[in-house]
Amino acid sequence: MTTELATFAGGCFWCMVEPFDERPGIENVVSGYTGGNVENPTYEQVCSDTTGHVEAVQITFNPDIMSYEELVNTFWQQIDPTDVGGQFNDRGESYQTAIFYHNEDQRQIAEQSKQKLQASGKFPKPIVTPILPAKPFYRAEEEHQDYYKKQAFHYRLYKKGSGREDFIRENWRQGPDKSELKAKLTPIQYSVTQENGTEQPFANEYWDNEDEGIYIDLISGDVLFSSRDKFDAACGWPSFTKPVDPYQVEERTDTSHGMVRTEVRSKHADSHLGHVFDDGPKDKGGLRYCMNSAAMKFIPKEEMKEKGYEKYLYLFD
Repeated sequence: MTTELATFAGGCFWCMVEPFDERPGIENVVSGYTGGNVENPTYEQVCSDTTGHVEAVQITFNPDIMSYEELVNTFWQQIDPTDVGGQFNDRGESYQTAIFYHNEDQRQIAEQSKQKLQASGKFPKPIVTPILPAKPFYRAEEEHQDYYKKQAFHYRLYKKGSGREDFIRENWRQGPDKSELKAKLTPIQYSVTQENGTEQPFANEYWDNEDEGIYIDLISGDVLFSSRDKFDAACGWPSFTKPVDPYQVEERTDTSHGMVRTEVRSKHADSHLGHVFDDGPKDKGGLRYCMNSAAMKFIPKEEMKEKGYEKYLYLFD
């Protein structure tokens, strides 16, 4: 297996691990320091803004499964690329953003991506994130590795309190125009995806589908689930043990109908997909992603290449 390195600085490195971790093709995500001239710096030294280093993450990835371009796109979606003085409530040199390229191909991809973002007009101010050659990367102290897992409660409070979470939602999670969707979707598709509706069990398109293939978000086209992870939960809705790419879904607490449940939504289209429960197969992680057929479209394995999903054929090797 061939692997490459990608290095990104996006402000506090606690918040830069989760978006990449556990995605397909990602082998490892390490928090650390780079860009400066002090060898083996400590967290306190870097935070003092005297080392020239920034907090960063270094990602080991398989480019046959996860492209560098997709990693760069994910990076942009975690930051305010117009902020030259830090990120959100974290100010100073050590919290500045940067893309550190490891070869000429990465440099070109990063530059093109930056130019595309600037030309899109998404932000009225200039995109100031620099694209720089990679320098020595120093692994941070162990307490900073996988912080979002080790200190999950504090991490959530910090991500919200720093302003990062709201910025991402306001600037990177804008769904399609609902009036256009109403004209485009069927009544049940609109009800499910835009009004948090639920289709009838045992009377929906995919609950008993046993064909090989992938299930994509009806609106954005992002890949959500694979038939390899589908199982018969005897509930009447298509059920899966896990998503193909955790980054493509969001989980939120749902207190509607007098219950406390975990809602699952598509990240980029912000569509309601269904709910996740903890009564799934124990040997597969114990989760049951109970989805609505009306929120998804099934792409048979034999049509994946033709429809632009060839890179996901690795799921069926």
